[in-house]
Amino acid sequence: MNLETPLIIPVFIPHRGCPHQCIFCNQISITGMGAEVTGPEKINQQVKNFLGYKRKNRKNVQIAFYGGNFLGLSESTIGSLLDEAAGFVKRGAVNSIRFSTRPDTIDKARLDLITDFPVSTIELGVQSMNDRVLVDSNRGHSARDTEKAVRCLKERGYDIGLQMMVGLPGDDGSESLTTAYRIASLSPDFVRIYPTVVLAGSPLAVKYKNGDYRPLGLEKCVALVRDIYNIFKKNNIKVARMGLQDSEDLADSSVVLAGPYHPAFGHLVYSRIFFDMASAWLKEEKQAGHNVIIRVHPRNISRMRGMKNSNVRALKKAFEINRLHVLPDKNLPEDKLMIERAV
Repeated sequence: MNLETPLIIPVFIPHRGCPHQCIFCNQISITGMGAEVTGPEKINQQVKNFLGYKRKNRKNVQIAFYGGNFLGLSESTIGSLLDEAAGFVKRGAVNSIRFSTRPDTIDKARLDLITDFPVSTIELGVQSMNDRVLVDSNRGHSARDTEKAVRCLKERGYDIGLQMMVGLPGDDGSESLTTAYRIASLSPDFVRIYPTVVLAGSPLAVKYKNGDYRPLGLEKCVALVRDIYNIFKKNNIKVARMGLQDSEDLADSSVVLAGPYHPAFGHLVYSRIFFDMASAWLKEEKQAGHNVIIRVHPRNISRMRGMKNSNVRALKKAFEINRLHVLPDKNLPEDKLMIERAV
C-alpha cells in the first residue's frame, strides 16, 4: 500500500448501478449532480482540471469513481469508464484507479472484469455490520456479504477501504461501536466514518417527518465518532475521513432537513480528542492557579484550540488555569501533545 495520501480525482456516478434506494440516500444532494451518464469526455476534462492542481512533489494520483455502485454497472459501462481512466495511467499522468461499490457486488466474475485494469483501491459501502440495521436501512446486503467481500479483495491484493455510517435507523450508538469493532477485525487499509443526516427527497425524510426517526444530535455524534476513531487508531487502521464532504448543497437547510451535519465535522472530532488528551493530563497533574503551555504539532494548533478557542476556554475553566498557551512543536508526533507549567 502506498502510504502517501494520494491526490484523488473524483468522478461521480450518482446512484448508477444501485439496485434500489437506501433509506438515507439522495445522491443528487450529496454530489450536487444528476444521475446522467458519465462519459469519456467528462472524465477526460475532470482529470485534466485536477491535474492542474497537482503539486510537483505529489507522486501518488488516483482517479476515483464515487457516488454509485461501480461493479453494479453493466460490463460495457465498467469497461468504458476504466478504459478512459487507464489511458491516463498508461501516459504516466495518474498512478492508479479506485472506486466504491457494494459488498454484494464483489465476486470472482466481477473482479475478473477489472483484473487487467490498473485498479489499486476498492472501497466498500458497509454502513453497518448489524443485519437488523441493514434491513431497516434498505441496504439489501448482510454483514456476512461484507466479510466475504473483504476476504476476496485481500486474496487479489487490493487496498481496501470500508465506509460506515453512525446513527442509522435502529442504531442508538451501541450498534455503531459494535460495527467499528467488527470492521477493525477485518483489518482494512483505511475507513471512512459518516454521520447519518436526513436529506430531502430520501425515504428517511418521510420517516423523520412522520416522527418515526430521530437523528443523532451533533454533540452526541461527535462523541460517538471520537470513540469509533479511537477503536480504529488502537488497531492501526487509518481513518481517511470523518463527516460528509462540505458542499453548497449540504449547507442548504432545504437539502439537509435534520441530523449532525457540520462542514467541519472531522475538525470537531479531532478537537474533542485533543481536549480529552489535555484533560487527562491536567487532571493528573493538578495545575490550578498556574500558567500552562500545551505543545502540539503545527498541524494540530487549531484542533487543540478548538472551534473559536472553545477548548482553551473549557480547559481554563475546568482546571482553574490562569493562562493557557497552545504552541507549535514540529518535533512532536501528530497524535501527541506535551504540557508544561509556564513561568
